[in-house]
Amino acid sequence: MGGKFPSGVAAVGVGDMDFGTLYQKRDLPGPRDPYELAAEAFKNALDDAGLKKEDIDGVLCVRDIKKYEYFCYKVGIEKPRLVNGLESSGRQSGIALQYAAMAIAAGMAHTVAVVYSNNGRTAAFNYGGDGDGGDPFGILHGMTSPGAQVAAMFNRYCHEFGATEQSLAKLAVSNRYHASLHSHSVMKKLFTEEEYLQTRYITEPLRLFDYCLINDGAVCIILTTVERAKDLRKPVVEMIATSACGDMASSYMKEDFFYKGLRMVSQDLCAAAGVKAGDMDCVQIYDNFTATMMFTMEGIGLCDRGGAGEYIDKVGITLGKSPCPINTSNHTSETYMQGFNHQAECIRQLRGECGERQIPDSKLAMYICSAPIISGHIFAKR
Repeated sequence: MGGKFPSGVAAVGVGDMDFGTLYQKRDLPGPRDPYELAAEAFKNALDDAGLKKEDIDGVLCVRDIKKYEYFCYKVGIEKPRLVNGLESSGRQSGIALQYAAMAIAAGMAHTVAVVYSNNGRTAAFNYGGDGDGGDPFGILHGMTSPGAQVAAMFNRYCHEFGATEQSLAKLAVSNRYHASLHSHSVMKKLFTEEEYLQTRYITEPLRLFDYCLINDGAVCIILTTVERAKDLRKPVVEMIATSACGDMASSYMKEDFFYKGLRMVSQDLCAAAGVKAGDMDCVQIYDNFTATMMFTMEGIGLCDRGGAGEYIDKVGITLGKSPCPINTSNHTSETYMQGFNHQAECIRQLRGECGERQIPDSKLAMYICSAPIISGHIFAKR
């Protein structure tokens, strides 16, 4: 998807829910219904945009909405021009918005709802602890989960560049601070770097607070044309660039920590938008683990290779202390909506809707995900 992205696509509706309250109410007779969660997020997104269900002519379902026909029936959409479902991996979040944007740009649909739902907490999903998160080669060596593989990559990264766990501590503390500014966050209690270093390892050198959460919830993002967006309820937020790149190998572990693929995507985005990564008012990085944030910061060009730790110390990543706050929405403390909460945050920051965590005068926001399918967008306030 290199090159200039066809302009004219805007995000007009964002819907989610109170993830913290859902997290606390775990004593249920069984898993929450992912279709009920998705329907709530869809309704909230319609209300946010000032649209009706009859305005939606495209639906893309992700994760636990396995049957897109049933979801459309449930919310009353009968004849969508575009309808499909994507696999459950988190890397699909960026891809889903890209597919919706491409369909709109091609005239195959005019207003597309991308709907994600996850009942991982009440379904007791463990994200790889039983081996389903590994790859055929990794499982042979005990690498049964993404966490084990990222831990191995970070160990190698430390060997090559002299990084330490102190950088991970700063990332985890910053993520928790940002989460404390969200009314709907799962985890809000602040902790210090020293307290972080006292927590247990899950897969050394990754500790408890380096891991993403497991929680229930849903997010819906509605895209349409910029021209139509001008007549709707909220300020126009345009997707001015989007790109993707596969990083194919025998294992999730990459010797370059996804660097080359991230560079390709970042260069596409910046060339299409006519900006640099450092021009962003915020960057929302897919943080299944805090170490991934360091890999991604370098890959998109915020700092040189091996320079993420120095960037964290000298430039800063935290709201009020950095020219470009990173992860005002995050997976390790706010909610694990597999990239959808990050994309929703980009849109809300540019609309000026983020309250205590609002970045003043936000005009540009980047979402980026490092994974075997790397994807990213730049959103702009119009």
